[in-house]
Amino acid sequence: MDAVVESPLVMLDRAGYRLTGPRRAVADLIASRQGHFTAAELVGDAAMRRLGIARATIFRTIEVFEGVGAIERIDLPSGDHAYIACEPAAHHHHVVCARCGRATDVDDAGLAGVVGRIATETGYQIDAHRLELFGLCPTCQADGATASSS
Repeated sequence: MDAVVESPLVMLDRAGYRLTGPRRAVADLIASRQGHFTAAELVGDAAMRRLGIARATIFRTIEVFEGVGAIERIDLPSGDHAYIACEPAAHHHHVVCARCGRATDVDDAGLAGVVGRIATETGYQIDAHRLELFGLCPTCQADGATASSS
């Protein structure tokens, strides 16, 4: 379910945040990325474009965007983490291309029932869960890529 992703700036404005120049610049950096991105990549992009945005400002802005649901953190198979822009309206999961980083939101697909069963079996009160699936997107498959190629 490739959802239309709402602008991080619209989400910030709706949450009552000021739309400062640095926040606008970071939103533009995010919009220019294909697939997932890291904070370090945004810092590099800002430096390459000579935007004059401090590293700390970029990291704080990422935290604000994550806080309003404009981006979500994903944990990569390597153990690193990255971020993706996605639609926050409903609980969902992600399938991520291991080659190009493209991410697609997918609905719960019955996982809520599994979580409920696990809660019953373990006695835990489960407050949250997330699932990230990794593989090759159709474009990378058509290019004859393998998950380990870059």
